[in-house]
Amino acid sequence: MNEILQFLNDHPLQYLATIGLDGKPKIRPFQYMLTEKGKLWFCTGSQKKVFAELMHNPYTELSICSADGTWLRLSGKAVFAEDLKTKNKILSHSSLVKSIYKSPENSNFKVFFLDACTAILADLSGNPPRVIQLNQITKQG
Repeated sequence: MNEILQFLNDHPLQYLATIGLDGKPKIRPFQYMLTEKGKLWFCTGSQKKVFAELMHNPYTELSICSADGTWLRLSGKAVFAEDLKTKNKILSHSSLVKSIYKSPENSNFKVFFLDACTAILADLSGNPPRVIQLNQITKQG
């Protein structure tokens, strides 16, 4: 897990892929926020298309590539949570997010983690990719 976190922190601009409401793939720049209780957390606004897309189809992938040709792909299910403690940590972590949402109580401020997350680390060496299960499916309810 530490290697994955280091890669995410070293490469703050990532790309998140979703299935659009029109059924076509969508990809956009995104940013990992932090890890809490072994889960990778992200955030977005409830007025954004990505939020509607993830609510409609929560399965997503995030991709990051380094200058040396090493890449990381994260696959999982976006699970949204109204967790004020995590929202506060994200606001403390990112001045950009804080400037946009101001407060954890902002109804537009949505946070999610990747459940049943699989990480794939690969490069151009010809070696097989490494597959790492980051967490198991969370039982809800």
